[in-house]
Amino acid sequence: MGDPLAGLLAALDLSDTGARTSEDIFTAQSQWVPHGRVFGGQVLAQSLLAAMRTLEEDRPVHSMHAYFLRPGDVAEPITLAVDRIHDGRSFSTRRTQAYQAGAPILSMIASFQTRDEGLEHSIAMPDDLPDPESLPSAAESLHGVPHPVAEYWARERPFDMRHVPSPIYLAVDDGKQAHQAVWMRAIGPLPDDPKLHQAALAYASDYTILEPILRRHGVAWAQPGLKVASLDHAMWWHRFGRVDEWFLYAQESPNAIGGRGLSMGRIYARDGALLASVAQEGMVRVPRDARPSTG
Repeated sequence: MGDPLAGLLAALDLSDTGARTSEDIFTAQSQWVPHGRVFGGQVLAQSLLAAMRTLEEDRPVHSMHAYFLRPGDVAEPITLAVDRIHDGRSFSTRRTQAYQAGAPILSMIASFQTRDEGLEHSIAMPDDLPDPESLPSAAESLHGVPHPVAEYWARERPFDMRHVPSPIYLAVDDGKQAHQAVWMRAIGPLPDDPKLHQAALAYASDYTILEPILRRHGVAWAQPGLKVASLDHAMWWHRFGRVDEWFLYAQESPNAIGGRGLSMGRIYARDGALLASVAQEGMVRVPRDARPSTG
């Protein structure tokens, strides 16, 4: 509890153990969350930063592929072991394993590239969306809801999130559709370090990405018995953007089957520049007596 932004920065402040065997070893702490399970975006960001710390030259990250293996415990430290798989003339590859109590909780491979020139294009940002200032914050949407998770979502997260259309915290009010957009930004200014902003974008990319699956079937987060967990996460960075300025996360779900759902997202700067693309599959289990009809 306390200052959410300070908590984020503390979680992303890795300690170097100095171990230099076959792997580089770092340790990190977790932010508090009410259910006691480490937020997946936090481990993504920590694993990416650990990999960044092993690069000998300025090669920004361009892609990351990760699997969530076990739930993490916020009360226990996280050990991050980085394997320097490859360093070429233009690309470097790193594998990070995040551990707690000797068991892996996340496995990630990331690729980094020396800055280069080439062909360039991008899909345009969705238009005709309301400005973030005109939309209610999570604190406003959840005002007066006496539940620890609602109180955490309202006041204890380091990112301000504003949904288009309305959020699905308590109910799905805008029809069953498999897409949405969310304006996001950190709740305060962050240091100017580009690597920190890239890692924080990975952190934020784990928020709301599975919501289009729920929205498509009229299922709100408040649905009793609902179980949702991230299974894997892929991300590609295209252009640099600051996370303490508004960015738009446009999301859609092309498929759900077998207790799993797939969501894809594009992250845009407010001026329309495409910053990153994201894909995530998650476990989504709804109690049988609460499942909507298919179609």
